Amino acid sequence: MATEAFEAIVEDFEFLDDWEDRYRMVIEMGKKMPSMDDALKVPATKVDGCASQVWLHPEVTADRFDFQGDSDAMIVRGLIALLHTLYSGLPPAEAAKVDAKAELTRLGLEENLSSQRSNGLRAMIQRLKEYSAAAAA
Repeated sequence: MATEAFEAIVEDFEFLDDWEDRYRMVIEMGKKMPSMDDALKVPATKVDGCASQVWLHPEVTADRFDFQGDSDAMIVRGLIALLHTLYSGLPPAEAAKVDAKAELTRLGLEENLSSQRSNGLRAMIQRLKEYSAAAAA
């Protein structure tokens, strides 16, 4: 169910034995992600439940789900970049069916993130589920 780009990340992670190397890779993904326009960083796009500031803004057409995201924490920007790779470009109905938790488990994230980061990641996934379900309706 994952996009080809996400499958490539899974393959890259398999070559990295050390979690520190994986952590650096996630941070680098966040650094490469375009910044979100400050005009979109409003209460409606802010994700509650995250230790850092996080914003997600859906961009949906009839045949494609996408979103912009940003955070003030580099590791969280990297997590947003991972989620972007997982969801973006899918038809809205397919995006609504993505099991992000299962896909991210393939990367070994849950056991290596702090409980606060894990809670924030779950909050981001929940928001994306809501956005994609609304787009598919």
